[in-house]
Amino acid sequence: MPTLTDGRIRHGVVFTLKHAEGSAEEADFLQANAALASIPGVEAFELMREVSAKNDYRFALTMEFVDRAAYDAYSAHPDHVSFVENRWIPEVSDFLELDSEAL
Repeated sequence: MPTLTDGRIRHGVVFTLKHAEGSAEEADFLQANAALASIPGVEAFELMREVSAKNDYRFALTMEFVDRAAYDAYSAHPDHVSFVENRWIPEVSDFLELDSEAL
């Protein structure tokens, strides 16, 4: 992963779903999650399976934004808001979000 440069925002989330591992519901959620990459301003989108035995999260995602304004626009975008309300809240059992900028 490239080094985060000044002014950019990296949005990262690790999460666990309520769905059974390998289920059709899990696959459908992950596909819907991946569609967030098409929202304007999203760069360097990655959706990954967590492999660390040191935590209980099953998935991780990261994306970057050119600046705070692009991140704020993504957060308020209707597709993102809809995803959070209709998919994330009902289907995610636990998560940790990290939104970071370079020091």
